[in-house]
Amino acid sequence: MPTVAPLDLDSHCIATAWLDDTPHFALADGVVHRLDNGHKQVEANDGLLAATRTLDGKALLTAGEDGRVCKISPEGGVETLAEIGRKWVTSLAAGPQGAVAFATGRIAHVLLPDAKEKKLEHPRSVEGVAFAPKGLRIAVARYNGATLHFPATDGKPTELEWAGAHTAVTFSPDGNFLVTAMQESALHGWKLSDGKHMRMSGYPAKVKSFSWSAKGKWLASSGAPAAIVWPFQAKDGPMGKAPLELGTRGDTMVTCVACHPDSDILAIGYGDGMVIAARFADQKEVLLRRPGKGAVTAMAWDSAGQRIAFGAETGECGIIDISG
Repeated sequence: MPTVAPLDLDSHCIATAWLDDTPHFALADGVVHRLDNGHKQVEANDGLLAATRTLDGKALLTAGEDGRVCKISPEGGVETLAEIGRKWVTSLAAGPQGAVAFATGRIAHVLLPDAKEKKLEHPRSVEGVAFAPKGLRIAVARYNGATLHFPATDGKPTELEWAGAHTAVTFSPDGNFLVTAMQESALHGWKLSDGKHMRMSGYPAKVKSFSWSAKGKWLASSGAPAAIVWPFQAKDGPMGKAPLELGTRGDTMVTCVACHPDSDILAIGYGDGMVIAARFADQKEVLLRRPGKGAVTAMAWDSAGQRIAFGAETGECGIIDISG
């Protein structure tokens, strides 16, 4: 049976992550908590807006209302990577060789592996940033589409147009597709080899969480009373194919999804705090956590796929252990 070790904190949980074998919880008040032979904490930002783990899994990047981008070590050391004054840093991405991308207003900033900073200006505000899986390439989500840059060069960017506000962005793990979340309660995608569009609509709410499966064949998403999981096995992605609907509940919405690191299994968090796991192959479900006080806003599996660090908008956090 799964067991839950609760950790009740005081602020909205923005992100959870495992550094080595230690769970970290990044909260909106700017404090990062960790369970490392007891409960420890460190103040990262004065108001935290985004957090993500570095690709090597050895540090946590944070960004916030104080205009700072920070790097937190597993021992709780805080290093300031960038300071841009009184501007909110609203989105953040970790890239290869220690590269970091972050957004303030209309500018996407990229800290390159050689420690140089590149500023990429856009006509409208940058809503999301993501690194491609190979090479030093970034995508920017913006109003009316997405823009692709090679920030280490001075080449012209590639513009991908689609009307509407695009609020988050992700590359498929094989680098063949780019997908954005939209203000209009939809996902939109492009096949990068030929620019073909992929419309993934029908959500009753905005998609605030998405996660690629271990081998990149599926993209799971929130924004409905079930986790909507789009198939990306074919050369044209999900076009003409129906998504899987996992963990359907009639009375509450899925608010967070996290794919297992090795298997086609999805952790699904709901608006009432419940967490279940569902298997893609047969849609079998297992209850991992009963409803709590608020919506699940963050989840992350450990590298062994045995434990999930979760956090909620009410500050309810904890570890779910499924190894038993």
